Amino acid sequence: MHGNYQSKPVLSPSHGANKAELPICRQTRRGVTLYVSKLGDNLDGSSWARAFTTIQAALNAIPDENGGHRVIIRPDTYMEANLAPAFKGIAGAYNALLGDVDNCYGSGTTGHVIIDCSDPRRGFKSYDWWGIMRAYKHGWSEAHTEPTFSGIVWDRWLFRGLYATGGDGGLVWDLTDEVKPFTVIVENSVGIGRAFGGGVASCLSRSDEPILFRRCKFWALDWWGDTAGGYVRVENPSMPEVPDVIFEDCVLVSPQCALKGGNYGFHTYTRVRLNQCRLVTLNFSQPIGTPTDGIIQSVQNGRYLHVDLEDTTVMGYKVFGVAVDKGSEKDIGYTTKGAVQAYVQFQQDVPKGFHRLQQWPVDVFQTIMPPQTPVRGFDMTKREFIRRNMCELSGVMWRNRLYHMACVRPPSGGTPEDYYLELMDAEKGGERVRFAQGYGLACAHVFDDIFYAYASRWDNDTWNDVTLFKSSDLKHWEQKLVLKQEREHIFNTSVCDAPDGFVMAYESDDPRYPPFTVKFAFSEDLETWTKVPDAIFGTNRYAACPCIRYVNGYYYVLYLEHRNPRHYFETYITRSKDLKHWELSSANPVLRPMEIDDGINASDPEVVENEGKTYVYYAVGDQLTWSNLKRAIYSGSLKSFFEQWYTQPGIEDHGVLE
Repeated sequence: MHGNYQSKPVLSPSHGANKAELPICRQTRRGVTLYVSKLGDNLDGSSWARAFTTIQAALNAIPDENGGHRVIIRPDTYMEANLAPAFKGIAGAYNALLGDVDNCYGSGTTGHVIIDCSDPRRGFKSYDWWGIMRAYKHGWSEAHTEPTFSGIVWDRWLFRGLYATGGDGGLVWDLTDEVKPFTVIVENSVGIGRAFGGGVASCLSRSDEPILFRRCKFWALDWWGDTAGGYVRVENPSMPEVPDVIFEDCVLVSPQCALKGGNYGFHTYTRVRLNQCRLVTLNFSQPIGTPTDGIIQSVQNGRYLHVDLEDTTVMGYKVFGVAVDKGSEKDIGYTTKGAVQAYVQFQQDVPKGFHRLQQWPVDVFQTIMPPQTPVRGFDMTKREFIRRNMCELSGVMWRNRLYHMACVRPPSGGTPEDYYLELMDAEKGGERVRFAQGYGLACAHVFDDIFYAYASRWDNDTWNDVTLFKSSDLKHWEQKLVLKQEREHIFNTSVCDAPDGFVMAYESDDPRYPPFTVKFAFSEDLETWTKVPDAIFGTNRYAACPCIRYVNGYYYVLYLEHRNPRHYFETYITRSKDLKHWELSSANPVLRPMEIDDGINASDPEVVENEGKTYVYYAVGDQLTWSNLKRAIYSGSLKSFFEQWYTQPGIEDHGVLE
């Protein structure tokens, strides 16, 4: 795993609590465990198969106030905002929100657990009181008309392995008008917000259960207002003897200040401990320019903030500052221990106890980057660019040579004359043959030295039926309508060998289901096709662009999944023994946009085996105006390619017909 994501599931049965890691969170009770996964059936969250599909649904299902409950989240992107649980935790039995970033809880995959509160259609939602953790102040502005809501509902929760972003606050809790004792523990997480990356506000602390952030990276993105990488405002009437908030091995980054205490008009006291932290303020202006009010800032007056620093490095214009009573920055209390270092603008003084760095601290600055997306095995396969301005292409073996059959068509509209198929030698290139004018969305299959192409007809600005084009010499073609649509249109098709003949998967917009679904037909001779009753996949989801292969007793189908509510598309895999009961791979997705020129799409998969390697063709683009073709090269057989996605048990698809 990378950087922050060295997950230590201290609340899992196999690991138990680690006294050194969690001195304030030794569990005395185990409650229920609820699972969250986009692959689940959203029933009751009791297993990965029955997982809730949203985090909020799992939080709503916390059964009681007795604590010790866990919500475990499969790596994915969850477009959710303003989360709030049904119950708090209790002393000795914290509740937990855990990202299964390294598959230690059996989700089947690795990666970031991204909680993104962006507007799904418009993007970054920088708006007051809009963030990951619910908090709201009635009357904050004329637009804030809803009732006030306090983040106190999150008291005594533990958070681990989360990547929170997309709004005003990342991993931030504001208790608004309920200024009460409050504790959260946040580990191995990333928080990114316009105003705050991580922190707490409007609360009191507990001397024996301090608020704790460990191995986190917190980014604030704005210069304006009360913004900071880490923001703390604990409402003590006087300075406490022990820290309210502890940051351990954290990175705090902001263009204004890395750590901020208090706020305008507040006259309360906060104490913070920084141990092995890096604080980076992205402003190294000149005194006559636009300098910041300090890497560490007390907003109202210096006396309201005390910071204990140990083995910590800070970078920015100057170390300490105050926004309002500027002459009081000397009153910020602090202690230093160990290697406490500062790299600041050369005209600025460094406080006593800080070692002034003369050289740019390369290693410290490098730590500001959030951890890279963990790379899965198939993600590391070689990728090749194949063709520009093309969406559908099949790789097919013809007389021991790899050929490409391309579906040439405009991005949308056009006349039948604009649509046709072309075959070319994959190595030699150049057009081999052009045929099937007026058709597209085709697949290819070779059997007994006969080339079979199945294509949909473009007519009346849509796709229709399935027509066969076959040839023994790629010069003379026979044409035959083999599958008629019924109260639907037929789009992409795919054909594979089967134990007793051949199976076709075809994409339908049957109005009884969400577009699109995958249906199936059977043939003994590749020319006479019969629809298979009740054989259907995707009655509950967008399932398009099927590619079917039969391997070792299973029908495997690669298909396109629309990652609602985003305009974002990935290729998934499912399998079945009878074309009626399907199980999704817990390791999905197979293909996702991951290179700079992929856009938001990895669609239209096709696979072919050649000389011991499996070529996976797919389209990238925006699913609106442009598309290019790529292929991934898997060093292994078609059998091993498909079976690698089921090294863990599959997840039964809950959308099949009974």
